[in-house]
Amino acid sequence: MKRLLRILRNTIISLGILYLALFVFTRVIHYPEPVATIKLGLAPASKTPTLMPWHVIDPAAKPIAIPVTAEKMPDEIMYKKTSLPFNEFLKQTDTNAFIVLRNGVMTYEWYKDGISQQTQLPSYSVAKTMTSIMIGQLVAQGKIKESDKFVEYFPELKNGSSFDLVTIKQLLDMQAGVGVSDNYPSGPSGWGVAIAQMYATTDLNWFLKNNRKMAFEPGSKSEYRSVDSQMLGMIIKKVTGKKVADYFSQNVWQVVGAKYPATWNVDRVGGTEKTFCCFNAAGIDYARVGMLFLNGGYAGPNKVIDKAWLKRMTTPVTTLDRNWGYAAQVWHPFPNIYMAMGLHGQFIFINPETRTVIVKLSDNPTDSDHEADTAKALLEISKLKN
Repeated sequence: MKRLLRILRNTIISLGILYLALFVFTRVIHYPEPVATIKLGLAPASKTPTLMPWHVIDPAAKPIAIPVTAEKMPDEIMYKKTSLPFNEFLKQTDTNAFIVLRNGVMTYEWYKDGISQQTQLPSYSVAKTMTSIMIGQLVAQGKIKESDKFVEYFPELKNGSSFDLVTIKQLLDMQAGVGVSDNYPSGPSGWGVAIAQMYATTDLNWFLKNNRKMAFEPGSKSEYRSVDSQMLGMIIKKVTGKKVADYFSQNVWQVVGAKYPATWNVDRVGGTEKTFCCFNAAGIDYARVGMLFLNGGYAGPNKVIDKAWLKRMTTPVTTLDRNWGYAAQVWHPFPNIYMAMGLHGQFIFINPETRTVIVKLSDNPTDSDHEADTAKALLEISKLKN
């Protein structure tokens, strides 16, 4: 018995020393404390919104109503060159919410068991498009110009390299060249890579200060890098003098008539929003943002996106992954199709020809290869006659 107690005591002491060492290490690299970091690294996509601190985004006092009618989805849908029953397509693509709006009318709404219309679901890189909308507003107001250099707003981050030459335009179109690649890790072994550090960090200013090496010269080529979107968010915060969540609430979320509150995860409470990801909202309210692209930037009588900026977002200027077009934080997977897309299967898919918006929010594994096939399926659904 004494030997067992001694082993137990030594085990507890060893675990305590290990936790203390990990705690000190995570503080040094500006990560959450060890248990929180492990939870964040292992959680499915839909469970992450409350695993990091957040700022609240208030909805509209009087949400804009969306008419509802019924539409039957196709019996079969092509996915990865296989015809699947529609419900099987939703299952195989780990869908949590699937919403279709046609000409401003919600014709289909489906949620996985345990999820409802008001459930906040993460958007991951769909947040980039939200960030672009705010940048466009500031451009329209004359508060910033696309030719402005990032370091004009953050002179303390100048380092004498081509980092000092990065412009807002280059950040918008993924042409900045800042050396934080989007090689998203799978499992604990990858938590130390730069993109994972940016995702988990408790101090984004510290992160950027320590990640200013350049991968290529600004404007010399295009490469999808989430750090570009984060730098745009930092500019929004600096220029407006507000939390990004507060500015977004007042100038976008309430104006589109959002029904439910949203959140934006931050490095720490009162700190900086992670504008390359980490925006969380109800599926129906993501659809409202999609409708802006069909209605000239308006939500009812309220202008959210300036006409010139809407053209900027909907006119591809470069080509990125999968040979898809890209411009101002918006994907163009097919001719005259606009799409906001995020890791783990988050989509706002917009087909202006059929005036259709499809929202698909999912829990795809990090290493799944689904985006191209899912986009093809969404295109097929968007072309259906209601």
